[in-house]
Amino acid sequence: MPYMSNFGDRTSVWLATGGGVGLVSPAPGTVGGLWGLPLAWAIGLLGSTPAQCLAIAIVGLVGVALCSRAARALGGSKDPQAIVMDEIAALPIVYLGVAEKNAAMWVAGWMLFRLFDITKPSPARDVERLPGGWGIMADDWVAALYACLALNLVEWSGFLTAA
Repeated sequence: MPYMSNFGDRTSVWLATGGGVGLVSPAPGTVGGLWGLPLAWAIGLLGSTPAQCLAIAIVGLVGVALCSRAARALGGSKDPQAIVMDEIAALPIVYLGVAEKNAAMWVAGWMLFRLFDITKPSPARDVERLPGGWGIMADDWVAALYACLALNLVEWSGFLTAA
């Protein structure tokens, strides 16, 4: 990692790497993305879907700025693996519209998100080419939307809901 004498760069890297988890984890997106679960839970407490969407949008815009700065500080790579803010900030999208948030639904949502984030179905791979933090974040937003649709279908099917 390049030497960072600037406090803003160090802070951005620390936040964008999930408190440093992305710097030391063997599977940074998977492990660091777990930080998104408490964020999703907290945003879910807002109740209304419009309030949740507003909170997600604010977190996403902050994430774009953090990821842009952290990527530059980490050497300018297009999407450094150590940055996990994209997974953290996108995870609340997965649970939008899901009424029954039992343990099985939390796990299923996280697993679906990881599946779509790793496989990057279209247009996820395309939006990854956007500049700076936009590209870092956008592919995860697309993965989260796919996971959200899939999780809502799982809920609708009744497969993981309480009887």
